[in-house]
Amino acid sequence: MSEVPGVMANADIEPKSIHRAEKWSGVVENLYRFQQAGYRDEIEYKQVKQVDMVEYWPETGFVKKLQRRDNTFYYYNKQRECEDKEVNKVKVYVY
Repeated sequence: MSEVPGVMANADIEPKSIHRAEKWSGVVENLYRFQQAGYRDEIEYKQVKQVDMVEYWPETGFVKKLQRRDNTFYYYNKQRECEDKEVNKVKVYVY
């Protein structure tokens, strides 16, 4: 389910541009979850935590569990958690 190949996660990759999400989607949902845990996206999470895989719910493809920088865990539901009023707060990074 990962959108980021393992090779990319090992390099120090910086985003080229950024914009705000306008409409909810599965990608926006997962970005919301990464940003709630204190990361830009999956790429930064893998760089900081030195992990190869992120746990996803098999039914929905949404992130299941993330470890914050202070080593506490965030556990997420199978269903959508990013409400419509939160969508415009999600940052979408372009590499």
